[in-house]
Amino acid sequence: MLYSMKQTCEITGLSYDTLKFYCNEGLIPNVKRDQNNYRVFNDHDIEWIKSLSCLKNCNMSLKEMKKYLALCLQGEVSIPERQKILDDKLRELQNKIKEIQDSIDFIHWKQNFYQDVLSGKTKYYSNLILEDQDSK
Repeated sequence: MLYSMKQTCEITGLSYDTLKFYCNEGLIPNVKRDQNNYRVFNDHDIEWIKSLSCLKNCNMSLKEMKKYLALCLQGEVSIPERQKILDDKLRELQNKIKEIQDSIDFIHWKQNFYQDVLSGKTKYYSNLILEDQDSK
């Protein structure tokens, strides 16, 4: 089955402009055209476009995405190099998750501290206000 640009956008969640940009940048190889010269995409294209979205969400730059595509087009021989690229991105994402979790933990701690201060359970203190200024 072939899908129009609009249908492909609906299926993949990409905006029309993003899909057109990916096509113009050569990130979607072998783009087909219908009898009216409009771009059309098959199921394989759709799956690749979904992969592109994932790579973008992994913070891959356009240059990195093009390199990854070039490796994919080489076939099985490039799997080790692609695997290394994905391992590096996975490590970056895991570090990002840790940073986010640390931020969430801080917010929970701070909210509990504020609740304890408001309930009278804990005396308020601040790292921004010197003790001398508190007593004035």
